[in-house]
Amino acid sequence: MKTVLVASSKGGVGKTTLATNLAAHAAVHGKHAVLIDADPQHSSMRWAERRAHYDHAVLPVDGTRKQWIKRIPEDTQRVVVDTPAGSHSGLLDEFLESADAVLVPIGPSALDIEATVHFLNDLAGHPQIKKGKVPVGVVANRLRPWTNASQQAVEVMQSWSIPVVGQLRDSQAYVMMAGLGRSIFDYNSAQIREHQADWAPLLQWLNRAR
Repeated sequence: MKTVLVASSKGGVGKTTLATNLAAHAAVHGKHAVLIDADPQHSSMRWAERRAHYDHAVLPVDGTRKQWIKRIPEDTQRVVVDTPAGSHSGLLDEFLESADAVLVPIGPSALDIEATVHFLNDLAGHPQIKKGKVPVGVVANRLRPWTNASQQAVEVMQSWSIPVVGQLRDSQAYVMMAGLGRSIFDYNSAQIREHQADWAPLLQWLNRAR
């Protein structure tokens, strides 16, 4: 069972979008997937509930409740944890204990980048990460690759010691899919395949983690 933690100190960077699509990717590829929603807003749980009557369902678990880990079925193959916005390393202790990798989504704005730098520095001091037990990757999210702002933001992120493991474009497709309990991995149109291609480096990095 591989556990992926999606975390950020800032809201609005696409954390839930990243978590739900990761969980759906695992389910679509035949894995028993569980989505732990530790955010009090429970957006991920509502997404999973909308998905329940489709093929490739994802089991939602309320991560805000005590002993959430006991609600994960034994046959689970992939766990994705959607953590609350505004997190810091201390709040993530119980999740980091079982994590195999951490993904940190970052938007291209200067405010997003500045806030995330402090979060990454805080995260780097956590024992599980400091000892190299849990790899951390940055996901440049909601990019508009044709703009100077997004290009410059990616350049800044690539100058950090933590690797940029994915670059995902800004698209209304993610919004539409979320409302249906779906993901970009549930469809196969030409446009959606372009979005899926964005995920290839990120998924390859996760496969190598731990």
